[in-house]
Amino acid sequence: MLVLVAPGQGAQTPGFLTPWLELPGAADRVAAWSDAIGLDLAHYGTKADADEIRDTAVAQPLLVAAGLLSAAALGTLAEIAPGAVAGHSVGEFTAAALAGVVDETTALRLVRTRGLAMAEAAAVTETGMSALLGGDPDTSVAHLEKLGLTPANINGAGQIVAAGTMAQLAALEADKPEGVRKVVALKVAGAFHTHHMAPAVAKLESAAADVTPADPAVPYVSNKDGQTVDTGSAVVSRLVGQVANPVRWDLCMETFAKHGATALIEVCPGGTLTGLAKRALPGVKTLALKTPDDLEAARALLAEHSAA
Repeated sequence: MLVLVAPGQGAQTPGFLTPWLELPGAADRVAAWSDAIGLDLAHYGTKADADEIRDTAVAQPLLVAAGLLSAAALGTLAEIAPGAVAGHSVGEFTAAALAGVVDETTALRLVRTRGLAMAEAAAVTETGMSALLGGDPDTSVAHLEKLGLTPANINGAGQIVAAGTMAQLAALEADKPEGVRKVVALKVAGAFHTHHMAPAVAKLESAAADVTPADPAVPYVSNKDGQTVDTGSAVVSRLVGQVANPVRWDLCMETFAKHGATALIEVCPGGTLTGLAKRALPGVKTLALKTPDDLEAARALLAEHSAA
């Protein structure tokens, strides 16, 4: 079984969209999305520097656009035939569009609202996120809670992401949990998936009120608990609430394994989730879409591991 996954914030790098816009029809597609959400995605994906695309309001729609563009270059949903789809954090919106729960433009409009609302919430208090590499998950979580931090992403493969105020993160750097090798600050602008994002939930909920979702055309695995969600309304409800709730990517990967995953393809800008899968899902073949040069190998993997 093939799993198709989409990365979250922090995966973006300056100019990463450039080669994808050279594909037939890609520039027109991105231009239409840009008009729909009032953000020049082509500019930010090709010319903006690291600080500009670190902005939550920019990074989130840019990541979803890149994921959708690269997936379309790989093939239609019927051609890809994934046994499941999932996304990490904002990547869940990419996954929802790929599964047919919402159309691409609706996904980008919701994400634009999400990014703006989260950026506004992040501006209230100086907050951030840091990845813990190594260590025992239970020991690390208990240590984070002692410092007042939230285990915002439990990613599996020995990785937990802590979120909170910059003072709390500084305390973590000075006092690592037992067994943790390193604490790495992430390129994000706030404590996402924590109570600091509660104001953004209400704004996204309001924006989603007019959306009429379809049921997923393929199994959709949720960050909330790693469970497969069967109805479009439940997917949208989880997308809204997940803004202020921890991401349980570890449970998503457990679900992939339980359902017999044999291959995993990560849409652009791929790399983070395939890295986690290599450690947590031994025997599962992985491929990250970074540039169009990766499409040929991805199609070969599709042919080898199709859901059929």
